[in-house]
Amino acid sequence: MKKIFAKNLRDKQVVSSDGVTLGVLNNIIMDIRSGSIEDLVVKPDIALEKKKYKEDGEFILMPFGSVRAIKDYIVVDKTMSLASAAEPPVTEG
Repeated sequence: MKKIFAKNLRDKQVVSSDGVTLGVLNNIIMDIRSGSIEDLVVKPDIALEKKKYKEDGEFILMPFGSVRAIKDYIVVDKTMSLASAAEPPVTEG
């Protein structure tokens, strides 16, 4: 897999696999123990219905596992992105 620096991802458009613009990548969430990327923090497009997605304040969270391609855009699997909204939140404790 080609290496991509996180600084090159910020402000990239995030689109679903069916071509719908979801928003712009704002940040990423990592598991500091494993170093794996957990979620993409996306500033949603003004026309996007946020309720269908996992929300975090003014942002929506896309599971990193839903990413299908990173080129000019970040393409995420729509089905996986929507399914993550139904998952209960994980709490540390």
